[in-house]
Amino acid sequence: MFVLFVILTIISALLLIGVVLIQKSKGGGLSSSFAGSNQIMGVRRTNNFIEKVTWSLAGAIAVFAILSTYTMGGAIQTDAPRVQAAAQPVGGTNFDGGAEAAATDAAAAEATATEATTEAAAAVEETAAEAAPAAETAPAAAE
Repeated sequence: MFVLFVILTIISALLLIGVVLIQKSKGGGLSSSFAGSNQIMGVRRTNNFIEKVTWSLAGAIAVFAILSTYTMGGAIQTDAPRVQAAAQPVGGTNFDGGAEAAATDAAAAEATATEATTEAAAAVEETAAEAAPAAETAPAAAE
């Protein structure tokens, strides 16, 4: 049934596009080129008919959209709870000892940062030590 309403909605939308293109706009639309032949044949209320068709198709699209939501089967679960349980945090920041776990995590992060800083300083010193002899031999080679 859902597929039927989707197909009817698409057909109505395509028809609505066609009807809107035919309507007479402020600058004259496609219906203005047919106005002379309509008056010769005695049809003078073409714009009223086109306006009624436009509103009818727009209403049909709205009705099909509402009906398609009611007939959609797979997305609506009636037996599932409407509110899901919140996920538990990894660090354990609950009120029952969560502050201790957060303090332990902070201390571990600080220790890791201190180790990284120490290793970076040692690497800079090694690079400076290796660059010093090269800097001393460079002026001698230039002479």
